[in-house]
Amino acid sequence: MEKKTIQEAPQKSANVPLENQSPQVADTQKPEEKVTYSMSGGFAEFLAGLNVAAALTSYQSSKLYLLSKNPKGGLMVNEQVFPRAMGLRFYDKKLFISSLGHIIKMENILAPDQWIDETFTECYVPRIAYFVGEVDCHDVGITKDNDIVFISTKYNCIATLSNTQSFKVLWKPFFISKLVAEDRCHMNGMAMHEGEVRYVTAVCRSDTIDGWRDRRADGGIVMDVKKDTIICEGLSMPHSPRYYKGKLWILNSGTGELGWVDEANKKFNALTFCPGFVRGLAFIGDFAFVGLSRPRYERFEGLPLDEALKQRDSEPWTGVQVINLTTGACVHWFRMDGPVAELYDVELLPQVRCAKSVGFATPEAQSLITIES
Repeated sequence: MEKKTIQEAPQKSANVPLENQSPQVADTQKPEEKVTYSMSGGFAEFLAGLNVAAALTSYQSSKLYLLSKNPKGGLMVNEQVFPRAMGLRFYDKKLFISSLGHIIKMENILAPDQWIDETFTECYVPRIAYFVGEVDCHDVGITKDNDIVFISTKYNCIATLSNTQSFKVLWKPFFISKLVAEDRCHMNGMAMHEGEVRYVTAVCRSDTIDGWRDRRADGGIVMDVKKDTIICEGLSMPHSPRYYKGKLWILNSGTGELGWVDEANKKFNALTFCPGFVRGLAFIGDFAFVGLSRPRYERFEGLPLDEALKQRDSEPWTGVQVINLTTGACVHWFRMDGPVAELYDVELLPQVRCAKSVGFATPEAQSLITIES
Protein backbone atom coordinates (compact mmCIF):
# COMPACT_ATOMS: atom_id res chain seq x y z
CA MET A 1 0.00 0.00 0.00
CA GLU A 2 1.32 3.40 -0.91
CA LYS A 3 2.07 5.60 2.07
CA LYS A 4 0.61 9.10 2.07
CA THR A 5 2.76 11.09 4.45
CA ILE A 6 1.31 13.99 6.42
CA GLN A 7 3.79 16.70 7.33
CA GLU A 8 3.40 17.37 11.01
CA ALA A 9 4.04 20.46 13.09
CA PRO A 10 7.06 20.35 15.42
CA GLN A 11 6.59 17.74 18.10
CA LYS A 12 5.53 18.80 21.58
CA SER A 13 5.18 15.24 22.80
CA ALA A 14 7.93 12.75 23.38
CA ASN A 15 8.28 9.87 20.94
CA VAL A 16 10.74 7.39 22.33
CA PRO A 17 11.66 4.51 19.99
CA LEU A 18 13.10 1.65 21.99
CA GLU A 19 14.90 -1.55 21.17
CA ASN A 20 14.14 -4.69 23.15
CA GLN A 21 15.79 -4.76 26.59
CA SER A 22 17.55 -1.44 25.88
CA PRO A 23 16.46 1.26 28.32
CA GLN A 24 16.26 4.70 26.77
CA VAL A 25 15.70 8.18 28.16
CA ALA A 26 12.95 10.44 26.84
CA ASP A 27 14.78 13.39 25.33
CA THR A 28 12.15 15.89 26.49
CA GLN A 29 12.81 15.16 30.15
CA LYS A 30 14.99 17.48 32.20
CA PRO A 31 18.14 15.84 33.59
CA GLU A 32 16.68 15.69 37.07
CA GLU A 33 13.44 14.15 35.76
CA LYS A 34 14.75 11.30 33.63
CA VAL A 35 12.47 8.35 33.02
CA THR A 36 13.89 5.14 31.56
CA TYR A 37 11.98 2.35 29.86
CA SER A 38 12.84 -1.31 29.47
CA MET A 39 10.93 -4.36 28.31
CA SER A 40 11.02 -8.09 27.80
CA GLY A 41 12.59 -9.39 24.61
CA GLY A 42 10.06 -9.47 21.80
CA PHE A 43 7.47 -7.27 23.54
CA ALA A 44 7.03 -5.00 20.50
CA GLU A 45 6.62 -8.02 18.23
CA PHE A 46 4.15 -9.49 20.72
CA LEU A 47 1.95 -6.37 20.44
CA ALA A 48 2.21 -6.47 16.66
CA GLY A 49 1.28 -10.16 16.65
CA LEU A 50 -1.86 -9.38 18.64
CA ASN A 51 -2.49 -6.39 16.33
CA VAL A 52 -2.91 -4.01 19.26
CA ALA A 53 -1.39 -0.95 20.85
CA ALA A 54 -1.42 -0.45 24.62
CA ALA A 55 -2.44 2.77 26.36
CA LEU A 56 -1.44 3.75 29.91
CA THR A 57 -2.29 6.76 32.05
CA SER A 58 -0.53 8.35 35.00
CA TYR A 59 -2.17 11.10 37.04
CA GLN A 60 1.20 11.60 38.72
CA SER A 61 3.00 12.55 35.49
CA SER A 62 -0.22 13.84 33.85
CA LYS A 63 0.52 11.80 30.74
CA LEU A 64 -1.01 9.35 28.31
CA TYR A 65 1.47 6.73 27.07
CA LEU A 66 0.84 4.82 23.84
CA LEU A 67 2.95 1.69 23.29
CA SER A 68 3.12 0.07 19.85
CA LYS A 69 5.45 -1.60 17.38
CA ASN A 70 7.65 0.93 15.60
CA PRO A 71 7.65 0.18 11.84
CA LYS A 72 11.33 1.12 11.88
CA GLY A 73 12.09 -1.43 14.59
CA GLY A 74 11.64 -1.81 18.34
CA LEU A 75 8.94 -0.30 20.53
CA MET A 76 7.47 3.19 20.14
CA VAL A 77 6.50 4.97 23.36
CA ASN A 78 4.47 8.08 22.55
CA GLU A 79 3.95 10.46 25.48
CA GLN A 80 1.43 13.28 25.65
CA VAL A 81 0.38 15.57 28.48
CA PHE A 82 -3.19 15.30 29.75
CA PRO A 83 -3.51 16.86 33.23
CA ARG A 84 -4.42 14.25 35.84
CA ALA A 85 -4.85 11.54 33.21
CA MET A 86 -6.90 8.66 34.62
CA GLY A 87 -9.70 6.57 33.10
CA LEU A 88 -9.36 5.17 29.57
CA ARG A 89 -11.80 3.51 27.21
CA PHE A 90 -11.36 2.54 23.56
CA TYR A 91 -14.75 2.20 21.92
CA ASP A 92 -15.87 2.28 18.28
CA LYS A 93 -12.31 3.24 17.25
CA LYS A 94 -12.44 6.29 19.53
CA LEU A 95 -10.26 6.86 22.57
CA PHE A 96 -11.87 8.38 25.67
CA ILE A 97 -9.77 9.73 28.54
CA SER A 98 -10.67 11.45 31.80
CA SER A 99 -8.45 14.43 32.40
CA LEU A 100 -8.59 17.26 34.93
CA GLY A 101 -12.24 18.36 35.00
CA HIS A 102 -12.91 16.87 31.55
CA ILE A 103 -13.77 13.72 29.69
CA ILE A 104 -12.16 13.95 26.27
CA LYS A 105 -13.17 12.08 23.13
CA MET A 106 -10.28 11.57 20.71
CA GLU A 107 -10.56 10.59 17.05
CA ASN A 108 -7.98 9.05 14.74
CA ILE A 109 -7.45 11.58 11.94
CA LEU A 110 -5.47 9.26 9.63
CA ALA A 111 -6.94 7.18 6.82
CA PRO A 112 -5.59 3.62 6.35
CA ASP A 113 -3.14 4.84 3.68
CA GLN A 114 -1.91 7.89 5.59
CA TRP A 115 1.19 8.06 7.78
CA ILE A 116 2.92 10.70 9.90
CA ASP A 117 6.70 10.88 9.68
CA GLU A 118 6.61 7.50 7.91
CA THR A 119 6.05 6.02 11.39
CA PHE A 120 2.61 6.68 12.85
CA THR A 121 -0.38 4.96 11.33
CA GLU A 122 -2.89 6.33 13.86
CA CYS A 123 -3.05 9.82 15.36
CA TYR A 124 -5.59 10.50 18.09
CA VAL A 125 -6.65 14.13 18.36
CA PRO A 126 -9.11 15.65 20.88
CA ARG A 127 -12.37 16.48 19.13
CA ILE A 128 -14.85 16.92 22.00
CA ALA A 129 -14.10 17.77 25.64
CA TYR A 130 -16.95 17.44 28.11
CA PHE A 131 -16.45 19.65 31.14
CA VAL A 132 -17.63 18.02 34.38
CA GLY A 133 -15.52 19.89 36.91
CA GLU A 134 -13.40 18.47 39.72
CA VAL A 135 -15.48 15.40 40.52
CA ASP A 136 -12.46 13.05 40.75
CA CYS A 137 -13.39 11.04 37.69
CA HIS A 138 -11.88 7.54 37.70
CA ASP A 139 -13.04 4.75 35.34
CA VAL A 140 -14.85 5.67 32.12
CA GLY A 141 -17.25 3.55 30.02
CA ILE A 142 -19.62 3.69 27.07
CA THR A 143 -23.11 2.18 27.24
CA LYS A 144 -25.05 0.32 24.55
CA ASP A 145 -26.83 3.65 23.88
CA ASN A 146 -23.44 5.34 23.33
CA ASP A 147 -23.72 7.36 26.54
CA ILE A 148 -20.53 8.19 28.42
CA VAL A 149 -20.59 6.99 32.02
CA PHE A 150 -17.96 7.40 34.70
CA ILE A 151 -17.14 6.92 38.35
CA SER A 152 -17.20 10.12 40.38
CA THR A 153 -15.09 9.06 43.34
CA LYS A 154 -15.52 12.40 45.05
CA TYR A 155 -19.32 12.07 45.01
CA ASN A 156 -19.44 8.28 45.58
CA CYS A 157 -21.54 7.52 42.52
CA ILE A 158 -21.81 6.40 38.91
CA ALA A 159 -22.60 9.38 36.71
CA THR A 160 -23.29 10.35 33.13
CA LEU A 161 -23.07 13.60 31.23
CA SER A 162 -25.62 16.38 31.49
CA ASN A 163 -26.36 19.07 28.90
CA THR A 164 -26.69 21.76 31.55
CA GLN A 165 -25.21 20.48 34.82
CA SER A 166 -21.87 19.00 35.84
CA PHE A 167 -23.23 15.46 35.74
CA LYS A 168 -26.31 13.31 36.22
CA VAL A 169 -26.32 10.60 38.90
CA LEU A 170 -27.14 7.10 37.67
CA TRP A 171 -26.47 5.09 40.82
CA LYS A 172 -24.94 5.25 44.28
CA PRO A 173 -24.37 2.42 46.79
CA PHE A 174 -27.15 1.70 49.27
CA PHE A 175 -24.87 2.59 52.20
CA ILE A 176 -24.15 6.14 50.95
CA SER A 177 -26.77 8.25 52.71
CA LYS A 178 -26.50 11.40 50.59
CA LEU A 179 -24.74 12.88 47.59
CA VAL A 180 -21.97 15.15 48.86
CA ALA A 181 -18.38 15.91 47.84
CA GLU A 182 -16.89 13.71 50.54
CA ASP A 183 -15.11 10.70 48.97
CA ARG A 184 -16.45 8.37 51.63
CA CYS A 185 -15.97 4.85 50.26
CA HIS A 186 -13.48 5.61 47.47
CA MET A 187 -15.48 3.93 44.74
CA ASN A 188 -13.02 3.75 41.86
CA GLY A 189 -13.65 1.08 39.23
CA MET A 190 -16.51 -0.19 37.10
CA ALA A 191 -17.07 -3.17 34.83
CA MET A 192 -19.28 -2.93 31.77
CA HIS A 193 -21.34 -5.99 30.82
CA GLU A 194 -23.83 -6.17 27.95
CA GLY A 195 -23.61 -2.43 27.41
CA GLU A 196 -24.28 -1.28 30.96
CA VAL A 197 -22.40 -0.72 34.18
CA ARG A 198 -22.78 -3.96 36.10
CA TYR A 199 -20.07 -4.05 38.80
CA VAL A 200 -18.06 -1.53 40.83
CA THR A 201 -15.17 -1.69 43.29
CA ALA A 202 -14.72 0.45 46.38
CA VAL A 203 -12.10 0.58 49.12
CA CYS A 204 -14.79 0.15 51.80
CA ARG A 205 -18.44 0.77 52.64
CA SER A 206 -17.85 3.88 54.75
CA ASP A 207 -20.48 6.63 54.90
CA THR A 208 -18.24 9.29 56.45
CA ILE A 209 -15.83 11.69 54.80
CA ASP A 210 -12.49 10.07 53.98
CA GLY A 211 -13.56 7.00 55.94
CA TRP A 212 -11.98 4.68 53.40
CA ARG A 213 -8.45 5.55 54.54
CA ASP A 214 -8.96 3.57 57.75
CA ARG A 215 -10.19 0.46 55.89
CA ARG A 216 -7.53 0.06 53.20
CA ALA A 217 -6.11 -3.29 54.34
CA ASP A 218 -9.27 -5.40 54.33
CA GLY A 219 -12.36 -3.24 53.84
CA GLY A 220 -12.54 -3.54 50.04
CA ILE A 221 -15.78 -4.57 48.34
CA VAL A 222 -17.20 -5.46 44.93
CA MET A 223 -20.84 -4.57 44.23
CA ASP A 224 -23.40 -5.75 41.71
CA VAL A 225 -24.95 -2.48 40.52
CA LYS A 226 -28.06 -4.10 39.07
CA LYS A 227 -28.86 -5.90 42.33
CA ASP A 228 -27.40 -3.16 44.58
CA THR A 229 -25.67 -5.80 46.67
CA ILE A 230 -22.14 -6.58 47.86
CA ILE A 231 -20.90 -9.74 46.15
CA CYS A 232 -17.38 -9.86 47.57
CA GLU A 233 -15.69 -8.22 50.58
CA GLY A 234 -12.59 -8.38 52.74
CA LEU A 235 -10.43 -7.12 49.87
CA SER A 236 -7.53 -4.68 49.98
CA MET A 237 -8.12 -1.56 47.87
CA PRO A 238 -9.63 -3.39 44.86
CA HIS A 239 -9.52 -1.68 41.45
CA SER A 240 -10.23 -2.21 37.76
CA PRO A 241 -13.15 -4.68 37.65
CA ARG A 242 -13.53 -6.12 34.14
CA TYR A 243 -16.00 -8.71 32.87
CA TYR A 244 -14.23 -11.04 30.45
CA LYS A 245 -15.13 -14.45 29.05
CA GLY A 246 -17.83 -15.10 31.62
CA LYS A 247 -15.81 -14.03 34.66
CA LEU A 248 -15.61 -10.88 36.74
CA TRP A 249 -11.91 -10.11 37.08
CA ILE A 250 -10.50 -7.59 39.54
CA LEU A 251 -7.17 -6.38 40.84
CA ASN A 252 -6.78 -6.73 44.59
CA SER A 253 -4.38 -3.82 44.61
CA GLY A 254 -3.31 -3.97 48.24
CA THR A 255 -2.15 -7.57 47.88
CA GLY A 256 -0.72 -7.26 44.36
CA GLU A 257 -3.01 -9.95 42.98
CA LEU A 258 -4.94 -10.48 39.75
CA GLY A 259 -7.94 -12.73 40.21
CA TRP A 260 -11.63 -13.30 39.67
CA VAL A 261 -14.75 -13.17 41.81
CA ASP A 262 -16.77 -16.29 42.53
CA GLU A 263 -20.17 -14.63 42.89
CA ALA A 264 -21.92 -17.75 44.18
CA ASN A 265 -19.53 -18.05 47.13
CA LYS A 266 -18.69 -14.33 47.40
CA LYS A 267 -15.02 -15.22 47.18
CA PHE A 268 -11.97 -13.72 45.48
CA ASN A 269 -9.80 -16.28 43.69
CA ALA A 270 -6.26 -15.09 43.05
CA LEU A 271 -4.64 -16.17 39.79
CA THR A 272 -1.21 -14.60 40.24
CA PHE A 273 0.89 -12.08 42.16
CA CYS A 274 2.47 -9.06 40.52
CA PRO A 275 5.24 -7.04 42.23
CA GLY A 276 3.47 -3.74 42.70
CA PHE A 277 0.25 -1.92 43.56
CA VAL A 278 -1.83 -3.34 40.70
CA ARG A 279 -4.24 -0.96 38.97
CA GLY A 280 -5.34 -0.86 35.32
CA LEU A 281 -6.50 -4.03 33.57
CA ALA A 282 -7.27 -4.99 29.97
CA PHE A 283 -7.73 -8.30 28.15
CA ILE A 284 -7.15 -9.79 24.74
CA GLY A 285 -7.18 -13.45 23.78
CA ASP A 286 -5.62 -15.50 26.57
CA PHE A 287 -3.79 -12.55 28.10
CA ALA A 288 -4.34 -9.89 30.74
CA PHE A 289 -2.39 -6.62 30.69
CA VAL A 290 -1.92 -5.55 34.31
CA GLY A 291 -0.68 -2.12 35.41
CA LEU A 292 1.74 -1.88 38.34
CA SER A 293 2.73 1.07 40.51
CA ARG A 294 5.37 1.72 43.14
CA PRO A 295 3.74 2.83 46.42
CA ARG A 296 4.81 6.39 47.19
CA TYR A 297 2.32 7.89 49.58
CA GLU A 298 1.16 7.15 53.10
CA ARG A 299 -2.13 5.75 51.80
CA PHE A 300 -0.21 2.83 50.28
CA GLU A 301 1.68 1.95 53.45
CA GLY A 302 0.71 -0.83 55.81
CA LEU A 303 -0.96 -2.98 53.15
CA PRO A 304 -0.55 -6.78 52.77
CA LEU A 305 1.50 -5.98 49.66
CA ASP A 306 4.41 -4.94 51.90
CA GLU A 307 4.71 -8.40 53.44
CA ALA A 308 4.08 -10.17 50.12
CA LEU A 309 7.01 -8.32 48.55
CA LYS A 310 9.20 -9.01 51.58
CA GLN A 311 8.46 -12.74 51.43
CA ARG A 312 9.47 -12.79 47.77
CA ASP A 313 12.54 -10.62 48.36
CA SER A 314 11.24 -8.24 45.72
CA GLU A 315 10.88 -4.51 45.17
CA PRO A 316 7.75 -2.98 43.63
CA TRP A 317 8.01 -1.51 40.17
CA THR A 318 6.04 0.58 37.71
CA GLY A 319 4.86 -0.67 34.34
CA VAL A 320 2.78 -3.43 32.76
CA GLN A 321 2.94 -7.19 33.03
CA VAL A 322 1.24 -9.45 30.49
CA ILE A 323 -0.24 -12.46 32.29
CA ASN A 324 -1.18 -15.76 30.66
CA LEU A 325 -4.72 -16.47 31.91
CA THR A 326 -4.20 -20.22 31.76
CA THR A 327 -0.95 -20.49 33.68
CA GLY A 328 -0.81 -17.20 35.61
CA ALA A 329 2.74 -16.67 34.30
CA CYS A 330 4.09 -13.30 33.19
CA VAL A 331 4.94 -13.72 29.50
CA HIS A 332 5.98 -10.12 28.73
CA TRP A 333 6.59 -6.89 30.57
CA PHE A 334 7.21 -3.16 30.14
CA ARG A 335 8.90 -1.23 32.93
CA MET A 336 9.27 2.46 33.83
CA ASP A 337 12.02 3.61 36.18
CA GLY A 338 12.52 7.12 37.52
CA PRO A 339 10.15 9.68 39.01
CA VAL A 340 7.00 8.23 37.40
CA ALA A 341 5.91 5.77 40.08
CA GLU A 342 2.15 5.46 39.62
CA LEU A 343 -0.07 4.36 36.75
CA TYR A 344 -3.84 4.42 36.83
CA ASP A 345 -5.40 2.74 33.83
CA VAL A 346 -4.44 0.30 31.09
CA GLU A 347 -6.38 -0.09 27.84
CA LEU A 348 -5.80 -1.99 24.59
CA LEU A 349 -6.43 -0.54 21.13
CA PRO A 350 -7.24 -3.40 18.72
CA GLN A 351 -6.21 -3.08 15.07
CA VAL A 352 -3.95 -0.14 15.88
CA ARG A 353 -0.43 -0.44 14.49
CA CYS A 354 1.72 2.53 15.59
CA ALA A 355 -0.14 5.20 17.51
CA LYS A 356 0.43 8.72 18.74
CA SER A 357 -1.78 11.31 20.40
CA VAL A 358 -1.97 15.08 20.30
CA GLY A 359 -2.39 17.05 23.50
CA PHE A 360 -5.47 19.06 24.31
CA ALA A 361 -5.06 22.78 23.45
CA THR A 362 -1.36 22.40 22.60
CA PRO A 363 0.41 24.28 19.78
CA GLU A 364 0.58 20.98 17.92
CA ALA A 365 -3.19 20.58 18.17
CA GLN A 366 -3.70 24.13 16.95
CA SER A 367 -1.53 23.69 13.87
CA LEU A 368 -2.44 20.13 12.85
CA ILE A 369 -5.41 21.00 10.64
CA THR A 370 -7.29 18.37 8.63
CA ILE A 371 -10.33 18.82 6.37
CA GLU A 372 -13.10 16.29 5.83
CA SER A 373 -13.57 15.55 2.12
